This record gives sequence, C-alpha cells and structure tokens, in this order.
Amino acid sequence: MSEPTNGPVVSVCIPLYKKERFVARTVQSVLEQTFTDFELVVLHNASPDRSAEIVESFDDPRIRIFHNAETIPGPDNAKKVASLATAPLMKIVAADDMLHPTLLERQVAVLADPGVAVVSCRQNMIDENDRVMYPDRSLRSTDLVGRQDRTTVVRRVVRHTGNPVGAFCNLMFRRTDLDAIGGFPDAPWVAHDLALALGLLSRGDFVGLPETLVDFRIASGSSSADDGEEGLAEQVAYIEGLRRKNAPILRWSDALYSSLRLPLMRARHRMIVAAAGPKTDLRTRAAQRVLGLSRAA
Repeated sequence: MSEPTNGPVVSVCIPLYKKERFVARTVQSVLEQTFTDFELVVLHNASPDRSAEIVESFDDPRIRIFHNAETIPGPDNAKKVASLATAPLMKIVAADDMLHPTLLERQVAVLADPGVAVVSCRQNMIDENDRVMYPDRSLRSTDLVGRQDRTTVVRRVVRHTGNPVGAFCNLMFRRTDLDAIGGFPDAPWVAHDLALALGLLSRGDFVGLPETLVDFRIASGSSSADDGEEGLAEQVAYIEGLRRKNAPILRWSDALYSSLRLPLMRARHRMIVAAAGPKTDLRTRAAQRVLGLSRAA
C-alpha cells in the first residue's frame, strides 16, 4: 500500500459486528476528537442487528463504511478493515470502546518523531453502562511511560505475563511500519494487540503516555469477556513463547518473576471476566467487590 499525498492524517478503523447497543457512542467519540484530520473506516461484518444502520445514520463525510457479503472471523475482519485505511497513521478501535477527545491529538504529536513506531496510553475499563469499573489501567510501571526501546518493553511484558502495553484502541502506529513487518502477526486473538505492538517495535521506539485517553469496554458479549478459559490458556502460551523467543535479551529475574506472577494473572483474568457479567448475578457482584469495582449508586 502506498501512502497518499493528499488525504487524512489518521485512519480510525472499526471492525463492526453485533454492537448496535454501543457503536453510536463509539462513533460519536471519534467524531468529537480535537484533532479533526481523520477518516473513520468501518467494516460491517454482515451483522444481523442494526449496527450498520446506526453508523449510516451519522452525517459526516469522514465516515467510510464498507460491508462484507457474509460474516468472516473477527480477527480477519480487523485485518480487512485495516487494509481499507488510506492515511499514514492508523488506529484500530473495537466497536464498543470509546476515545477521549484529545487522544488523536496527543498521539499524532508523538508520531511526528520518525524514531517512534508505537504510541499508547492508559485506559479506563468500563461496563455496559459506561461505568468505570477499573480506572487508569495499562502502562502502570515506570518503564512503560515515556520513550522506551523494544528490549525494555519486552522485559516488562514477560514480567507482567499479561498485556501491560494497551489494547488496540490504545495504540497508534504507521501503515508503512505495519506493511514492513508483514501485516498483523501470527498470534492468538487474545494477544493480537500485544503481538502487534511488539512487532512494530522492530521499526522504532515505544512511547507510553501517562494520560488515560480511552475507555475499554468489558461487558457481557464483548470479545474480552468471551475469552474465558480458552483465551487464558492462549495468553499463557503466548507469554511462554515470548520468553523462549527473546531469551537472549531477558535476565534470569525476568523469567523467575514471570513464573511467580502467572497464578496472579490467571486469577485476575478470571475475576475481570466474571465482573463483566449481568448485574443480578451473584458471581458478578462478588468479582466486582474483590476487584474493588463497586461504587455507590
């Protein structure tokens, strides 16, 4: 793909499937950005609900919506919508997440430095009613804030055992760098955003912004909530593979810390998934209490 000489600076790409309850808020959060030179590319994955109709109800020339003739796997739809982007900078946003107004402005400014390949930020984890369940997540360690090299980021990921870098909606990167690494990496979907960020770091440095600039939804029916035990097993396998592949740059303490932290990661993953369940479910309420998520009504 060649970069256009004229056109938007950023492509915000949304793979869309069965998100009629949330997609209007997602689209609105993009349209309300303080940085306005973007296109919003939506790929409707033959969803059986009103998701596409809701997006089409917005009257904004920056929105480009495409339709699959039939439903394809979610990861394939994410890759396909990215291929439809025309801007030099890219961001992938799930159709139920939301961007804070200054997100694009802050991240575009960082990527003005050609030595930076990926910029991320912190996120709130929200429920199906936009209530903040878990505030200011990701980039919680000092070695992920500010400018960092690939070795530093890989070591932190191995020690963390999960994804401390941020989800797709947190990340912004260049189309040329995505092309240069051969597109989306071969990784389980639960680790696809993390694998993409690490792959892009072969092209330059990482910058972690300390601000919370996105809302990442954990709700019943979201891909994050549906990961379950299978997703947990895939996450563990991915981290173990990352340890083996990057053994030359790791310290003995990284592997030890990773092994000791794995049980905590498993427990936290199960708790977050449980906390996204129906409000009336005792398991949901118990998980929210354990995580300190409950708030006064």
